[in-house]
Amino acid sequence: MFEKILIANRGEIALRILRACREMGIKTVVVHSEADREAKYVKLADESVCIGPAPSAQSYLNIPAIISAAEVTDAQAIHPGYGFLSENADFAERVEQSGFVFIGPRPDSIRLMGDKVSAKDAMKAAKVPCVPGSDGALPDDPVEIARIAKSVGYPIIIKAAGGGGGRGMRVVHTEAALINAVNMTKAEAEAAFGNATVYMEKFLENPRHIEIQVMCDEYGNAVYLGERDCSMQRRHQKIIEEAPAPGISDKQRKKIGEACADACRQIGYRGAGTFEFLFENGEFYFIEMNTRVQVEHPVTEQITGVDIVQEQIRVAAGEKLRFTQKDIVLRGHAIECRVNAEDPFTFMPSPGRITTYHPPGGPGIRMDTHIYQGYTVPPNYDSMVAKIIAYGHTREQAIARMRIGLSEMVIEGIRTNIPLHYELLHDAAFLRGGTCIHYLEQRLEKLKKA
Repeated sequence: MFEKILIANRGEIALRILRACREMGIKTVVVHSEADREAKYVKLADESVCIGPAPSAQSYLNIPAIISAAEVTDAQAIHPGYGFLSENADFAERVEQSGFVFIGPRPDSIRLMGDKVSAKDAMKAAKVPCVPGSDGALPDDPVEIARIAKSVGYPIIIKAAGGGGGRGMRVVHTEAALINAVNMTKAEAEAAFGNATVYMEKFLENPRHIEIQVMCDEYGNAVYLGERDCSMQRRHQKIIEEAPAPGISDKQRKKIGEACADACRQIGYRGAGTFEFLFENGEFYFIEMNTRVQVEHPVTEQITGVDIVQEQIRVAAGEKLRFTQKDIVLRGHAIECRVNAEDPFTFMPSPGRITTYHPPGGPGIRMDTHIYQGYTVPPNYDSMVAKIIAYGHTREQAIARMRIGLSEMVIEGIRTNIPLHYELLHDAAFLRGGTCIHYLEQRLEKLKKA
């Protein structure tokens, strides 16, 4: 097992990894920007290294600075968390070339799944169901593009092969708008991702967003840890997640879970990963794979009893998975609310100093957060400041506990989206379960007009 791990991230995930390491008796090094000097995890780490000024490009995305920090502190491995460099194959390669262990998949796996076209091809080969669409990247010929769109059937969605985080997508309803949409998406993709390749998929009208969590070691063992429903989202950004997904049968779970585990064995995947699907009319359609730990991993931990971050570390250290598929039993229900420093209804970011902070507690409540009273939320990064996770024996109990948790939580000095979460936890459609990915945006649109 590693003696010392460098954590190449910030915010709540940096603290989450640090706690996992401390529990395992592993020393920690935290890298941080000048803006994060006063962060809780910086104070709690065994060592900390400032790697640059506030802008991410000069700090958390600064590969030479992170490698240097690992060298000067004698760390043996680097955990990238999520976001930033976590799905950057070049970074993973540099880490390994520099003599450190990358706590995540091999660089070739990250590359394969990072390009949406090659990922889809790999999934088709592994017999994982995919959304109908173009067979690979779209050609340059407008006539051929129109022919493909017609065969797929409108509406369609144009997607950037190197995209992610909800960017590089455009929905097209008519042939008249097609070529312009393709050209615009290509230009955006080149500017944002340095890759102008785009592809086409059928645009599903009312799908749910359901994902399968997998865990694999380097000895060919692959296990799926059930599914999560992440359909409550705005602009492709998840807001509430839950596990298991309402209305998914054991038979459906087993079929899609086994397909994902088989795909992992075929591509030689190592570590934690998430297969994201659109789910409509009882059918799963693969959209992408995230080759890292997810923001919403706690809901899976709550219902399976598996510590995903610790398992990532064990697998990276060369250990075999300590469980098989038959050991994974889903118990109860868990819901996560992402608390963002933003106006709850205009979504304008609200950085600043937290003057009062009171976390919720009680049975079944877990708080993953790095904030404290007097902490200043910097304006330079993602607005998420906390995650409240509520666990119950039933979905109804988890919802009841989450309502209590939200009502008890106090964050003053900045605005947060807690009032929106509280409303959604009383929303009739959410209480029924199974809302589609467009539900929240449609609901917000109606509120605007009211």
